[in-house]
Amino acid sequence: MWKPTNAPNPTPTPIPEPQRSYTPPAPETVSAPRPAAAPISTAEQATLGKSLVIKGEVTGSESLYIDGRVEGSINLPGNRVTVGRNGVVAANISAREIVVLGKVRGNMTASDRVDIRGEGSLTGDVVAQRISIEDGAYFKGGIDIRKPGQKTNGEAKEATAATTTETGASAAAARV
Repeated sequence: MWKPTNAPNPTPTPIPEPQRSYTPPAPETVSAPRPAAAPISTAEQATLGKSLVIKGEVTGSESLYIDGRVEGSINLPGNRVTVGRNGVVAANISAREIVVLGKVRGNMTASDRVDIRGEGSLTGDVVAQRISIEDGAYFKGGIDIRKPGQKTNGEAKEATAATTTETGASAAAARV
C-alpha cells in the first residue's frame, strides 16, 4: 500500500561531479648543447621577410628561410637554407640542406641534399650527396654528386671545373 509520508521529493538531489584537477606540463629543462650533426627544429630558424635586402656575407649557426633578396654569400654549415617563393638570391650557398622555391643565381654546396621544387629556379652548379628536381622546376648548371666524406681536390681545380662545367652546360643548351 502507498503511504504519503514516503512520497518522492519533487526536486531530485543533484549528484556532485568528481573534482578534476589540472596539472600544467612541467617546463622543459635546458639540457647540454646538442651535437652539430643533430637535426635542426623549426624553432631555430631565422626568417628574412619579403621587404628585406641583404648585400654581403650571411653566416650563422641556425637555419634560414629567405623570402627577400640576398646578394653575396651564404654560409650556414650544418643547417638548412630555404629560399621561399618570393626569395631572390644572387649568392653562393653552402649549407647542410638547401631547398629552392624561389630564384637562385649562384653555386650551391650542400653536405647532404639540394631540393629544387616545382616553382623554383636555379642557375648555377650544385655539389651535394643527393639532389631532387621536381617537375616544372628550372635548372641550368652542373651537378656533382659527392659520396659522404669525399673532399674536393683543391680550390683552384674546383674553380676551373666549375667554369668548364658552366661553359659545357651552356654549349649543350645552345645545341638543343
